[in-house]
Amino acid sequence: MEKVKIITDSNSGISQAEGESLGIFVIPMPFLIAGDEFEEEISISQDEFYEKLKSNPSISTSCPAPGYLMDLWDTQLKEYDSIVYIPMSSGLSSTCTNARRLAEEYAGRVQVVDNQRISVTQKMSVYEAVELAKQGKSALEIRQYLEKSKDKASIYICVDTLKYLKQGGRISATAAALGSMLRVKPILSSRGGRFEKFAMAMSMGQAKRRMMQQIKLELEGEFKEEYQAGKMVLFVAHTYNETEAQKFKEEVEKDFNMPVRFVDPLSLSVSCHIGPGALALAMAVNEYAKF
Repeated sequence: MEKVKIITDSNSGISQAEGESLGIFVIPMPFLIAGDEFEEEISISQDEFYEKLKSNPSISTSCPAPGYLMDLWDTQLKEYDSIVYIPMSSGLSSTCTNARRLAEEYAGRVQVVDNQRISVTQKMSVYEAVELAKQGKSALEIRQYLEKSKDKASIYICVDTLKYLKQGGRISATAAALGSMLRVKPILSSRGGRFEKFAMAMSMGQAKRRMMQQIKLELEGEFKEEYQAGKMVLFVAHTYNETEAQKFKEEVEKDFNMPVRFVDPLSLSVSCHIGPGALALAMAVNEYAKF
């Protein structure tokens, strides 16, 4: 049986401790604050990150260096036959594309998954990959399954402030000023590519209702077969908003009459672009993972 190592990155929301318990490796994603590089959980905590945001520093995200990835793979391949690497969506970062180029040098022993996921939906992919590896599936078979099921997921994020979208150039200064004056809260969505504007809400309560309505429409529409078979899983995520996220979890579970499997902070790489106070609702298919 092929001995497979699962590797992902911190954009999945999987902490170093959780990764260790799962038997996987979590790459801490790098980012820059005021020109200084940090790695999530390694050189900066969530509390420290949001404290630094208060001084309005310049912020940008980065990718793991090619040398870092290849050294990591070389080390893991001394113990494992192959690697399944599950980075964040290629639509949101060049990490996946860069890794695929590097993997060409490994004669199939490194399978880089482009299943268009981020945050809790990416985490779901990792959990399925872990179970498939336990079942004896090869790295190639795991990658093929994850890419085949990539479209069976959705994520919606309500941003509490437009400030960070403006700083990152995602919206214009004029749009940000108008939105702030009207106190609107944009809801962003992603089905694999970039995050796009889905809707605008006048309050977080309205935004939560809109996100739940949309997820319900999708469960009863394009994902009806998987939903009726009990294979769709719900998640809540947030940026430095744990108390409200837990309340949202309770609302979602009551409204959908099904459990929310994860309530996770969004990765700091994502938080760089949206700031604190965000809430997200997501879902994905689960054929194999056990909770």
